Amino acid sequence: MSDRFAALLAEFGAALPGGDDGAHDLAHLRRVWANARRIAEAEGGDGEVLAAAVLLHDCVAVEKSSPLRGQASRLAADRAGALLAGRGWPAGRVDAVAHAIAAHSFSAGIAPGTLEARILQDADRLDAIGYVGIARCFYTAGRLGSALYHADDPAAAQRPLDDRAYALDHFRAKLLKLADGFQTATGARLAAERTGVLAAFVAGFEAETG
Repeated sequence: MSDRFAALLAEFGAALPGGDDGAHDLAHLRRVWANARRIAEAEGGDGEVLAAAVLLHDCVAVEKSSPLRGQASRLAADRAGALLAGRGWPAGRVDAVAHAIAAHSFSAGIAPGTLEARILQDADRLDAIGYVGIARCFYTAGRLGSALYHADDPAAAQRPLDDRAYALDHFRAKLLKLADGFQTATGARLAAERTGVLAAFVAGFEAETG
């Protein structure tokens, strides 16, 4: 399975968005592939479909602040499908990749209907939690111009959460909840471990900031 991603990267790498988003770059794709391989080793799945879905799941770049954000995975699925069909992939396998990509996004709200779609969703969400997830959260907040935290109420005890304005709020608004929605047993186990990292970080951060 390991060579499939490298072969597809060599074939389709030029079609990936360049951009300057360090949270959705080639390193992100490689981490998601590592997560997907780890899950697939226990859960099974079609390695080629999974590798293509991982490689192309962000092939259309849409900023977090864009009004099109909720459509990003569908746009990526359409483009991936066109790319694969143009290289002669059978329609059924193109559809399998496209569905996995469309369903991977948290904001799209599409239920994953295949094992490969469930694995991709879990593998991508794993990269949003744990140590890497912490780094990505603050990196993205910086790109969007958010503050680190609310100076008077870091834990949002007396105010509504606002993760567009404060990076720390994103942990309670979304990241600490992600583990509840994992699709595979292996993914859920890994998510629980990484969520423990998030919880410890938030507790320590809030202790330091008072």
